Amino acid sequence: MGASIAAVVLLADAVSAVQNFVDVFIGVYVLLIFAYILTSWIRLPYSLSWLQRFLFDVCEPYLRIFRRLLPAFGPLDLSPIVGVFVLIILGRVIVRLLELLH
Repeated sequence: MGASIAAVVLLADAVSAVQNFVDVFIGVYVLLIFAYILTSWIRLPYSLSWLQRFLFDVCEPYLRIFRRLLPAFGPLDLSPIVGVFVLIILGRVIVRLLELLH
């Protein structure tokens, strides 16, 4: 009986850790997308070009998915907005599914 209680406690702890990881990961990725948007609007000095390249390499593959799906609205790029909403919704769904394991 004690072993089964210990297993349940370990499972609950593991589920909580995964939930926290998902929350933090999505929060950091949303911040990276916002930084990518901001650095695309302003001209950074050459000494910070590595940062702009890093943000491009991290965010562009994800945002490209939505650029292919969304129609063009002239000079407006709505893919970051849709991408952030999808991330937030996906994060909430994953956390809710993990709550079922509790």
